[in-house]
Amino acid sequence: MFSIKSQKNTEQTIDKKAFMFGLMSVFLCGIGFSIITPVVPFLVEPYILNPENQAIVVTLLTAIYAVCVFFAAPGLGALSDRYGRRPLLLICLLGSAAGYLVFGIGGALWVLFAGRIIEGITGGSISTIFAYFADITPREQRTKYFGWISAVAGVGAAIGPTLGGLLARFGYSVPMYFGAGITFLNLLYGFFFMPESLQKDNRLKKLTLVRLNPFTQLVSVLSIKGLKRLLISAFLIWLPNGSLQAVFSQFTIDTFNWAPAIIGLMFSIMGIQDIISQGFIMPKLLIKHSDAQIAIIGMCSEIVGYGLIAASALFSFFPFIIAGMFIFGFGDSIFGPSFNGMLSKSVNSGEQGRVQGGSQSIQALARIIGPLVGGQIYVTFGHASPAFMGMLLIAAAIPVLYKGIK
Repeated sequence: MFSIKSQKNTEQTIDKKAFMFGLMSVFLCGIGFSIITPVVPFLVEPYILNPENQAIVVTLLTAIYAVCVFFAAPGLGALSDRYGRRPLLLICLLGSAAGYLVFGIGGALWVLFAGRIIEGITGGSISTIFAYFADITPREQRTKYFGWISAVAGVGAAIGPTLGGLLARFGYSVPMYFGAGITFLNLLYGFFFMPESLQKDNRLKKLTLVRLNPFTQLVSVLSIKGLKRLLISAFLIWLPNGSLQAVFSQFTIDTFNWAPAIIGLMFSIMGIQDIISQGFIMPKLLIKHSDAQIAIIGMCSEIVGYGLIAASALFSFFPFIIAGMFIFGFGDSIFGPSFNGMLSKSVNSGEQGRVQGGSQSIQALARIIGPLVGGQIYVTFGHASPAFMGMLLIAAAIPVLYKGIK
């Protein structure tokens, strides 16, 4: 599946060491990020006096991480354009490992927030990895390669939550320590084997303070021709996605009284869908459809998935949430590679870090607002309300993207 051969009619060849490091990084990032998701509510519980506030605190932990990513990602992207991808990726991996470790140690609610802040400040690793892959892959084949990245991330994301749920039997902090360990192993692997992907001739010649400002970077990225509607539509998708991710564990505890192991299995559905979609479905879609058409198919699938998740809350019928997660996961798995393909093709190699960093900031902004709004409406209007929000916002995103294509 992952054969690495230079293609005919393609000037650029792929560095095998760079490609394998990128895949390994994505795989370990997928495990490290997803392994903690089933246990966050259980780690928060000892520090909450009023159980009704637990969902809000869980979503605040997600939001504070996104706030840090929002402010840090454009700067990390610009720094990678200036100094190369390698040093920035290593710094990001070190920060993530430290963040997991602090969160696992805990001891007070402010320590949990400190862990998320440390991890969030260096949370630009994903955008830098995408810029890294954009450097080493032929432009016309990037959507295919981003699909492979998504599949490998899916393997990690499928293993992570289930592993986290199982490790939680030995203590709710154990998944955090494991996440810190594998992230640090990824750092060591990168230090010894990761080649630099951005040639000196293609690097940003001068780094200004404007490039490090998240607000000016957002305005700058949105001003690039053809990107504005693409990023706005993605923002409308990421907003409810951030809400769902933040509140999902609490949702399953409150609605079905599930334990960490079962919650982990549910999160693993997303990763399984990535594997299935990228291995079997995405290659067939790419033959007949454009990136934008695939993105719209994914958005429609997410709407159906949200509908079934809402129905599971209304009827307290868990098969609905299982079906909903499969359909939502399919939509999310094909939207991501098609979106990143369109994004990376919009600029040259010297601007990849800037654009990917700007995209990461917009995603972080959505993941600030989404959990805050989702947690509040979850408490105020009921467990199904975040899913209904997802249906409405993605329905609004489809015409925005469609008009951008036109």
